[in-house]
Amino acid sequence: MNNPAIQQLTDQELLQRFKADNNSDWIGVLFDRYALLLLGMCMKYLKNEEDARDAVQQIFLKMLSDINKHEIQYFRAWIYQVTKNYCLMQLRQKHMKYKEEISDKHMGGIAAEQEDKGVYQEKDLLLENMEQAMNQLNPEQRDCVRLFYLEKKSYQDIADQTGYSLLQVKSYIQNGKRNLKLLLEKQQRANKS
Repeated sequence: MNNPAIQQLTDQELLQRFKADNNSDWIGVLFDRYALLLLGMCMKYLKNEEDARDAVQQIFLKMLSDINKHEIQYFRAWIYQVTKNYCLMQLRQKHMKYKEEISDKHMGGIAAEQEDKGVYQEKDLLLENMEQAMNQLNPEQRDCVRLFYLEKKSYQDIADQTGYSLLQVKSYIQNGKRNLKLLLEKQQRANKS
């Protein structure tokens, strides 16, 4: 489904096609569109790359099983919410064993809730920035970064899949990673001013 015409379809059109013929390739295109952003979001919540990668795979499976149960108006908002809920559930399960040790007096009640809300808003902003930054990378860098970091492809796999030389793949990944960092830093400075 690397057909450029398919890549031009909106999220809504891809959803409609999936609902019409139940071909999971449509969902695959949709997921590829957001996969790197979801990985970034999972990294922010779970603070561990391996856990984040596992989470993204679980979210994809959950999405495949749940997508027909919902009337989705805005896929992006929906998949972000699914991802956020999944990550929060993982954190809750992780901290369940400490639950007895934590009482309300340690939590600070409402203050902790307010702090959490601020943290989530900050993470949502970071995710927005990540998406904007990814869109500013040139297509070669964006594709290579996505294949390497999200799909765990080797340089050789990426070269085979894209037709680029190994040297080009390595260069696109290094430059893409550096450019992504610079773009994110620039956006953070802009948000603070």
